[in-house]
Amino acid sequence: MADLVAAPVTRLGPMRGFTWRREQRHRPGLEYMVSTGRLHGFESLEEAGLLLVLDFAGNVVEVLSQPLRLKFRTAGGWRRHTPDFLVISDLGIWLVDVRPADLIGDKDRESFAAAAEAALACGWHYTLAARWKPYVLMTVDEMSSRRRPLADPLGVRPGLFAGAREAMTFGEIAVESTFEPVARAHLLHLLWHRRLGIDLGRPLADRSTVVLGSEAS
Repeated sequence: MADLVAAPVTRLGPMRGFTWRREQRHRPGLEYMVSTGRLHGFESLEEAGLLLVLDFAGNVVEVLSQPLRLKFRTAGGWRRHTPDFLVISDLGIWLVDVRPADLIGDKDRESFAAAAEAALACGWHYTLAARWKPYVLMTVDEMSSRRRPLADPLGVRPGLFAGAREAMTFGEIAVESTFEPVARAHLLHLLWHRRLGIDLGRPLADRSTVVLGSEAS
C-alpha cells in the first residue's frame, strides 16, 4: 500500500473489461463527462448515475473506472475487491464504491472496509454511494440534457439572472422571457453549470424556485 500513491494509476486502464451479453442482469455502458471530455465505463445504472452526479458537482479533474484490485485477508481467508472508481478532483482524491443499500451483504461490507483502509493509507478519501435522496438523479439527468456549450445569440440570459436574483420560479422566469422555449433551454444549461441553483430535494418543475448559483459570476 505504501507504494500505491506513487504508482501511475492515471495511466492505467480498468482492471477488467466491460462486457455485454444477452440476459445479463446488470447494465454496463459508457457515460460521457463534460468534466473530462471523454467516455467512462460503468457496469450498472447505479454507477452511471454516480458519474452523472460527479459531472454535475464540478471540481472533477479525472475519473478512472475500476482503477485497482485489492487483495486482503479476512477471517475466512484471502479475498479480492475492485473499487468502482477513483475520482481526482480539486477537493482531493476519492476512492468510490457503488452499491444499492438493500443489496449490501456481509462480504460487501468487508470489501468496502478494506477499500476504506486502502484509501486511508494513501491519504485519499473513501465513500460508498449506496442511496440517493429522492428526485436528485431525476433532476440532474434532466439538467444534463443541456450540459453542452450553448450560445446566447438572442440575449436571453440577463433576464434569467435577473429573475434568479428575485428568487422567481422556473416557470415565471421562462414566461417573462421574450423567447420562452429558448429561455427554458438556457435555464437548464445554467442550472447544470451551477450558475443558477434550485433545491435538488424537490422535483424540477415550473414551480421550482431559482436562485443565483455558486458560480454565477
